[in-house]
Amino acid sequence: MLDVDRFQWVSFDCYGTLIDWETGIATAVDAVLTSHGIRKSRAEILALFADVEPRVQRAGYLEYRRVLRRVMAVIGRELGFQPTESDLACLADALPRWPVFPDTVDALRALQSRFKLAVISNVDDDLFTGTAAALGIDFEVVVTAQQVRSYKPSLGHFHTAATRLGVATDAWLHVAESLYHDIAPANKLGIASVWVNRPNRGGGTRRSDAVPDLVVPDLMALARIMCPP
Repeated sequence: MLDVDRFQWVSFDCYGTLIDWETGIATAVDAVLTSHGIRKSRAEILALFADVEPRVQRAGYLEYRRVLRRVMAVIGRELGFQPTESDLACLADALPRWPVFPDTVDALRALQSRFKLAVISNVDDDLFTGTAAALGIDFEVVVTAQQVRSYKPSLGHFHTAATRLGVATDAWLHVAESLYHDIAPANKLGIASVWVNRPNRGGGTRRSDAVPDLVVPDLMALARIMCPP
């Protein structure tokens, strides 16, 4: 069990952890595929996204809006159809409206009563602004891919966050859904981590053998551990 008293900051991945990005991705991509007469299950769509997105990101930094366009272009090529302009834009256009997990806001408010909160996200500043309005939480630090010009699991986000948080790593806890994007780099840097392993996860991120310090089924479970009565 974590020694919660040692932490001053709790940072979060956003999409997949606070936001139900798998539903957002699957819904947007399914609408495009259906319009081209292609049927794929939710699991197949998420597996395809989990394969394609890191390939696009490794090719060199692009703003996330452009990454998502290229993801759709690759999906079209691999499934044998030519995406329209609206097809290419579907993920980025939908992202600010991707649903907030039902437990997110209450858990963040509980945690904010005791800890300083940060977001460390693979997204553009303007895209996160739309999401932040839905969350209704004022994070004290926000680190985006656009700011650091790279994507997790590269370490740029975490180095920048360490500077802005201004605390030793043993006073910082990172919370995320993705072992690949978040828990693995936290392991490398000696940052304590929590894996939010929701029971209905559908495979939107790559597999990894990274090991978290704590596993919880949702954010309210974490809030109960971190903020006991």
